Amino acid sequence: MQWHKILTPLLGSLMIALAAPAVQAQPRGDDVLLEMQQAFRKGDRKRLEQLLPQARGHALEPLAAYWELRARLAEASPAEVQAFLQRYAGSYYEDRLRNDWLLLLGQRRDWARFAEAHPAYRMGDDREVRCYAALIEDIKGTGSSALADDVRRQWYAQREADDGCTHAASELFASRKLTALDIWRKARMGAEANRPRVVRNAVEIVAPDALGRLREVLDSPAKHLAAHSSARGKARQELVVLALIRMAATDADAAAAQLDGKWGVHLSVEERNWVWGVIGKQAAQRLSPDALSYYGNVTREADLSDDLLAWQVRAALRAGQWRVVRRAVEAMSDEARNDPTWVYWRARALLAGRPTEADRAQAQQAFESIAGTRGFYEQLALEELGQRISTPPAPAPLTAEEKAAARANPGLNRGLYAILMGLRAEGVREWNYSTNLHTPGGMADRELLAAADFACQREVWDRCINTSERTRGVIDVTQRFPMPFRAAVVERSQAIGLDPAYVYGLIRQESRFIMDARSHVGASGLMQVMPATARWTAKKIGLTNFTPDQINDRDTNIAIGTAYLKLALDDFAGSMPLAAAAYNAGPGRPRNWRNGPVLEGAIWAENVPFSETRDYVKKVLANTTNYAAILTGQPQSLKARLGTVGPRDAAAPEPNRDLP
Repeated sequence: MQWHKILTPLLGSLMIALAAPAVQAQPRGDDVLLEMQQAFRKGDRKRLEQLLPQARGHALEPLAAYWELRARLAEASPAEVQAFLQRYAGSYYEDRLRNDWLLLLGQRRDWARFAEAHPAYRMGDDREVRCYAALIEDIKGTGSSALADDVRRQWYAQREADDGCTHAASELFASRKLTALDIWRKARMGAEANRPRVVRNAVEIVAPDALGRLREVLDSPAKHLAAHSSARGKARQELVVLALIRMAATDADAAAAQLDGKWGVHLSVEERNWVWGVIGKQAAQRLSPDALSYYGNVTREADLSDDLLAWQVRAALRAGQWRVVRRAVEAMSDEARNDPTWVYWRARALLAGRPTEADRAQAQQAFESIAGTRGFYEQLALEELGQRISTPPAPAPLTAEEKAAARANPGLNRGLYAILMGLRAEGVREWNYSTNLHTPGGMADRELLAAADFACQREVWDRCINTSERTRGVIDVTQRFPMPFRAAVVERSQAIGLDPAYVYGLIRQESRFIMDARSHVGASGLMQVMPATARWTAKKIGLTNFTPDQINDRDTNIAIGTAYLKLALDDFAGSMPLAAAAYNAGPGRPRNWRNGPVLEGAIWAENVPFSETRDYVKKVLANTTNYAAILTGQPQSLKARLGTVGPRDAAAPEPNRDLP
């Protein structure tokens, strides 16, 4: 697709939308924006200042002006900031700069200016800004009783060390609105995730005198535990907890031996339960049969976090312990318990063994609450209700007025323009802001369908799909599951014995049909093929004179990607979940992950140790089921595609060990 052929009508829409003097879109103007992007990434403030006058009047002038001011925001005057906000009022970049300005004001503890600027902030999705705002409400005495809960929730959700939520937590701890345990739990989460700054920030709040011993605790936990024979006082106990957590990350069995043989008597019940939960999680991620026995030492599931409980459920599923599944899910927070994943497994647990009529009624209600075609567990719930996955009825066609409104939306136009000229990240952010955040709650369903249609017509498939996926009351499968390059994909798939629905399900997850997609690890093209894998596969299928640059050619990418997928599928005896896992994580890992008991495919998929691959397998299989319903016009079964997963049949041929 030639992007410059699309920009002319797109620019016309943008000119109408802006209701401003004609915007000039000349090649030089686009080059200026691309050069400014590089200057911004390098922090070259002087070059940004030189280039900005050349970007005046360009369709993406707000972006250019944002880059220039953002690069020097720490030295900018409030008047300059206010002038920018007024000039680009109503745009994404007005709110983007306001977000940056609020963070800077929070770091400076300039609460008066923060309080003045915050009411106009529309995005509302920055956790640090939310924590600063909550702290101001607390200072003013206008915060509700839920304020501390919100700060705790935002802080716990931050994986990296931050200023806003850490400072808010510190102030709320000082005023006794957060407890010492609240702070120590954040330190534990940081230790488990190997985020030493997160741990240090939390410990500095609750026990600054312990900072001197913290480095040894995190870097040499065994040494710290060996150097002490007891733990008296909350801080010393929590340092032991942190050391055991760090030890469990590399040797769960050793941590269990330390806790069981020496340190358990020195810790509180809550502390012991948490550490046993961490040890159980680490064992569960190794698919160890000991995981559930470690969790069995937990005397009160309410002491565990949702994440620890999730791994308890997974371990219990592998072991077929449905009572534990039910108990662990019921101990989760309301938010986690209502996730379709845990709604489904709790309902399954209710039906295990000898269910009562009340159990059956609860399970039925749970399945009905999530059943549908939207995702993995929604589809499984539908099948539990005795139904198959079919194509849902199409919504009423969009009217000319609805389409025109989308085409006249300035943010959508700028977003597409940026994407099509090569500023994908910037364009995606403005598009998402326009659909999700510009108005409270985001666009209504019909607006989303019209916006998705706008992107579909421009063949910007990722925005087409992601936007349409946000609708709540209707589903347009032609938007959510488009089939670009249909002849190439279907013909190639059928020629080598692959289900075209499986290929489409994988491409949709891999690249969202972005031709020039490139991952952070170097995978390229529609099917996100790694260079080394491409070379190996090209040789395997006899593709002569292959060069790495060909991987971005559509047909070559499809040929190599489908060939590799077929080889992986054959290597795993036709198991779609295993082949999908191999495509994402390499074949060696699923070869190990399949060992152990024979499991239904859904249980195996939920126990994939890597969160990225676990999510990937579930989405690829759910996508595949929807594409199959579209391509065949017949009801489909996700369960049939999942099948069962277990150790390789000893009578089967040896796996293809050179499969990369």
